[in-house]
Amino acid sequence: MPLMTTSIPKSEFRRRRLALMRLMTADSIAVIPAAGIKTRNRDTEYLFRQDSDFYYLTGFSEPDAVLILAPDREHGEVVLFCRERHARSELYDGERVGPERATQILDLDDGFPVTDIDDILPGMLEGRERIYVTLGDHPEFDNRLLGWVSSIRARESGGAIPPGEMFALKHLLHEQRLTKSAAEIRVMREATRITCEGHRRAMQACTPGMTETQLEAELIYQFMRRGAKTTAYPCIVGGGENACVLHYVDNAATLKKNDLVLIDAGCELQHYAADVTRTFPVSGKFTKHQAALYQVVLEANKAAIAACQPGALFMHPHEVALGVMIDGLLGLNILKGKPDEILETQSYRDFIPHNTSHWLGVDVHDVGDYRVDGAWRPLEPGMVLTIEPGIYLPRATSTAHLPGYFRGLGIRVEDDVLITEQGPDVLTAHAPKEIAEIEALMRASP
Repeated sequence: MPLMTTSIPKSEFRRRRLALMRLMTADSIAVIPAAGIKTRNRDTEYLFRQDSDFYYLTGFSEPDAVLILAPDREHGEVVLFCRERHARSELYDGERVGPERATQILDLDDGFPVTDIDDILPGMLEGRERIYVTLGDHPEFDNRLLGWVSSIRARESGGAIPPGEMFALKHLLHEQRLTKSAAEIRVMREATRITCEGHRRAMQACTPGMTETQLEAELIYQFMRRGAKTTAYPCIVGGGENACVLHYVDNAATLKKNDLVLIDAGCELQHYAADVTRTFPVSGKFTKHQAALYQVVLEANKAAIAACQPGALFMHPHEVALGVMIDGLLGLNILKGKPDEILETQSYRDFIPHNTSHWLGVDVHDVGDYRVDGAWRPLEPGMVLTIEPGIYLPRATSTAHLPGYFRGLGIRVEDDVLITEQGPDVLTAHAPKEIAEIEALMRASP
């Protein structure tokens, strides 16, 4: 198996670590644990997925490791504790890097067996003014870290100097992760390209009578054959009213001829996520009323994308999309009243329950604050966000005047957008979303 599974050069991971250490205070240390292996059932494990912060700083995809960043440490600032090579274990699970090779392969200063961490790490913590750590994500490791600190405090009478405080690492690191590098954008372009191919395949494969599961299989097949090992999140394939369940993942119902199907699915490539939603007719042809409601959501999607300009506040695309959808629902007599009153009372939330955007990157709901000092933050070049307006009209809605031909429709159109100096760059433009494009692609299916 390859020891590095990323096209991002190790020099970039080193730059990330150096950038983080420059933000740390004097006499501080950062402790970042890797993810551990989780049991699925009995002696079967879940497919391992590295902790996102750990991966961002190392590119290392093995479990049971700890990264240490210790600015100005005489014997090396960047240290990795990881599993040793073990012939029997590698026979079953594949080759390990091992601490001896970690320094060269990962461009680190030093490496130690993780089994020696109890003997080595307390000495590295002693005398530091501040420990940067993200508590809560790895409770078992948190307890070990607190134990090491307690052991130092227990020796204060003998001259030991315990760390002064613990400080949240995520504020510094997650701000760094928010702006993507050129190398990250290349990986994300490929992830979105593969994802768009999967959505196109699903449109062409869709036929009445197949199950949502079978349609999901078409997506996953395309993702994997193009190089993505897994999805970025559980696929949502909702036919008919199932599309009104925002996080529907049962994907077990049979697709009916006169229904729409909503697919929210993206691949994960080299730990970077794509996140795309398309809604299309099972039969390959929108009905008049389906097309009317779909066009409202599509226009909201396009208007929100156009609003993704450098300097625009994060919520501005949502506000634009919301205005378009409210006007559209008024035009279809689904909403009643005046736009200002609807906004003030938020009566639109019966049909428009979620916001339009979230950050995208190593996590599908990526890190980074949406507000700075209490105000929505401006969009900046290098940020990647989703644009995903949606309208949902469950059959059981209490809105008495809603015609039957609108009930049970759930429509969302989602793209991934890179902010650039020149404006929005739609990474997912290859997945059809215009009505005529969707119908033409489905007609051309084999």
